[in-house]
Amino acid sequence: AAGMWGLFWIPQRALEAGGLTGGWATISQMVIPFVMLLPISLWRLYKGQSFGLEYPLIGLLFGGGIACYANSFLLTDVVRALILFYITPVWTTIFEIVFLRQIPRFYRYITLVLALSGVWIVFGQEGVIPLPQNSGDWIALLGGILIAASAVRMEIKKPEGIYPILFSFFFYGGLFTLIQSYFLSDYLGDAPSIESWVAMMPWLILIAILFHIPTNVVILGAPSRIGAGIFSIIILFEIVVGTFSAAVLTDELIGWREILGSSFIIFAGLTEIIFASKTEEDTG
Repeated sequence: AAGMWGLFWIPQRALEAGGLTGGWATISQMVIPFVMLLPISLWRLYKGQSFGLEYPLIGLLFGGGIACYANSFLLTDVVRALILFYITPVWTTIFEIVFLRQIPRFYRYITLVLALSGVWIVFGQEGVIPLPQNSGDWIALLGGILIAASAVRMEIKKPEGIYPILFSFFFYGGLFTLIQSYFLSDYLGDAPSIESWVAMMPWLILIAILFHIPTNVVILGAPSRIGAGIFSIIILFEIVVGTFSAAVLTDELIGWREILGSSFIIFAGLTEIIFASKTEEDTG
């Protein structure tokens, strides 16, 4: 699922070419899956089942994190937004210590060093630590914090079933996106024309069915099953797939930074998974 997000730049470029520029694509990709899932939620409500609004905190945290990540690119450099967002594993580890009372095992320090080094090697082209300097930087940083908090919350809460938190994500995350977009209206640009919406609607529906809903089923279900720590490391695989897919499908060159940094990220994920699995076997 994280790897698929590394390919998301492809439909994003297509949507921009079709007239959905700036944050309008982000808004539409929250609202449309919500509208598609709404009949299912109403049916579940009628049947007396959990219909998806019972997890407002998870929905707001995760949905807010995604919204902040997407809209930070409107306000700051892409590289700065990526680095500040992808220090998520640090926040996850801190939240695990504070809220789960989990002292990190020795291998977590190894994975953090590998993961953050990989992110820095890939994106730190200027060699300067990108401390937040503008609103976009702070929004990107906040996005990573919210994603980490949502992962830990899901590990604590352990929701019953995926659908309720999936619908909560699109509903509460959509509300967060709309409110945030109101305050960022000066950066969204002009609203797309009716013709653009009509032309792009089939693609938006297809993206919702084939991408947003299935990947978020996996991503939202992961923290309660594998733990927030492993989750925060594995989602960095998006960087690996995004970097190499851009090199293969566009004229962007791939150099030693991308290869070395991606290798660090992969090793970080493997280290966390192997040692965590071994720990479970030893304690189980």
